Amino acid sequence: MAGYASRADRDAIEAESDWHSRPVARSVYEFVTTTARAHPDRPALSFQMFSDPRASAETLTWAELHARVTQAANLFRRLGIRENDVVAFILPNSTETAVTLLGGAVAGIVNPINPLLEAETIAAILRETNAKVVVTLRTFPKTDVGQKVAEAVRHAPNVRTVLEVDLLRYLSGVKKLIVPLIRPRNPDNHHADLMDFHKELAKERADGLDFADHSGDRIAAYFHTGGTTGLPKVAQHMVSGMVYNGWLGDRLLFNETDTVICPLPLFHVFAAYPVLMSVISTGAHVVLPTPAGYRGEGVFDNFWKLVERWRVTYVITVPTAIAALMQREVNADVSSLRYAFSGSAPLPVELYRRFEQATGVTICEGYGLTEATCLVSINPPDGAKKIGSVGIPFPHTQVRILKCDAEGNVLGECEVDEVGEICVANPGVLEGATYTDATKNRGLYAEGRFLRTGDLGRFDADGYLYITGRAKDIIIRGGHNIDPAEIEEALAGHRAVAFVGAIGQPDAFAGELPCAYVELVQGATATADELLAHARVHIHERAAIPKHVEIIDEMPKTAVGKVFKPDLRKRAIQRVFDTALAEAGLSAHVAEVVEDRKRGLVARVDGRGADDEAALRAVLGNFATPWEWAD
Repeated sequence: MAGYASRADRDAIEAESDWHSRPVARSVYEFVTTTARAHPDRPALSFQMFSDPRASAETLTWAELHARVTQAANLFRRLGIRENDVVAFILPNSTETAVTLLGGAVAGIVNPINPLLEAETIAAILRETNAKVVVTLRTFPKTDVGQKVAEAVRHAPNVRTVLEVDLLRYLSGVKKLIVPLIRPRNPDNHHADLMDFHKELAKERADGLDFADHSGDRIAAYFHTGGTTGLPKVAQHMVSGMVYNGWLGDRLLFNETDTVICPLPLFHVFAAYPVLMSVISTGAHVVLPTPAGYRGEGVFDNFWKLVERWRVTYVITVPTAIAALMQREVNADVSSLRYAFSGSAPLPVELYRRFEQATGVTICEGYGLTEATCLVSINPPDGAKKIGSVGIPFPHTQVRILKCDAEGNVLGECEVDEVGEICVANPGVLEGATYTDATKNRGLYAEGRFLRTGDLGRFDADGYLYITGRAKDIIIRGGHNIDPAEIEEALAGHRAVAFVGAIGQPDAFAGELPCAYVELVQGATATADELLAHARVHIHERAAIPKHVEIIDEMPKTAVGKVFKPDLRKRAIQRVFDTALAEAGLSAHVAEVVEDRKRGLVARVDGRGADDEAALRAVLGNFATPWEWAD
């Protein structure tokens, strides 16, 4: 691993060779095979079912992981998967999840799906990707994944086979005896063939593929977007983009002696590419603590002891997880740690400082997105780290800050420190075909090549990139644009605040007014008035001071810890509409706020006939948010 400290280092790496001439793996199977041959007996992957640092764990060497991936690829081919066919998995983290991800990409196209999604959304993704094989959980206590997937498959007629993974094999003692007695009934309400994953895997050879491995670049993965935008889109990933992420980790971050703890889900690009692909490229060791990762029972409480157990050198995390960890004492020997790598959302300055002070470890904040097969930039591990910045673009990644119209025509390039849309070109960007739905690709590229990320940002004079917000998250108050990040940063600086989500709430006069939802640090106390007073002091733009601050028990979050703003917007719409109706003396109220594919968020109003309809329309017609009668 060469030192990586500056833009000069980046430019020197780029000057060595263009990306297409680099001697990297041309297929996922070649990628895994090369490492298995180089480091057959080194640990590759460890998984422990429970968070107790003394709990049993399963560890596969690189030779063993290669054998399992080979069997999985052969199994999927036997089940009819060819290069253009799709294997979907709806699984929490486990050894089988990693094996399926890699084996699916070897045999065909792998499609990881968030197991926390509802059955209707899972079914929609299965139909969108035309998945033929689904790998999921057999029913198990304390999870409804098996039941949801059965319902989803019922509405996905293209699925032919469901392979079930039974977590029972990770249990021992009394737990292993009790689970079969309390296990929910296995659903059989769909048309697909139901098979046991491990029984079928055992039938396959492990010493080589039963089919010719491809040598040309191709689409090998479909990842649905997992951010804060509601209904998922499906992004297409090429082998070259997957390998590029691994090459970056190998060249700039990890080596074969590193142990990386990754409590993030493998259905998300952050875990799948910067972590798993980098581990493959280097021959390092990845540890997956509990099926639910950071969400797993006791993971935060035991986290530092897990670091000590595995002698972890790299922590993979996100800002919301850092906030939770900073509510716990560092109660173990963490001297093995070299770095923490944070992504998925901007890291508040105060949180960065708390972490560094508590652990003595520097956080490398990076930036990536599903649509670019993840990695875009990083604060250089061996160089200056600017708090609040996501660093400098990686080698072979071009980033421009542009002003674009709706069709992607460039209206101008931004100057230093001028905010515009972040646009990216690199080996992970599939030009012209980012999404499976071709209609989603219209207007998505500047000059036909640079992916328009939808993120707002700027470069400073040293070439460090800063994310300033999302174009679609901008609060527009009477024509004045307000960046929610300014509100969130200000409130996150209050010692009692753990998480903040700032959005625009509907307003009959200004269109939108800023409001903020806050989750407090465990055991802390504060009032909404106190937080509002803090905001008034620390928000320098008067128009950005929240009209409403509300403390909630738990912030809605995605599986990778991002604040899920559609839920906050729904909450705000219901509150504002109900207040307006009550002030007008009307008895109608908002029954729910739903997402409509064409109209966005829509308020569904209950009370048809209880009030004068003209009066109700006169009140709600003042808001830009659409509404309709509830059934």
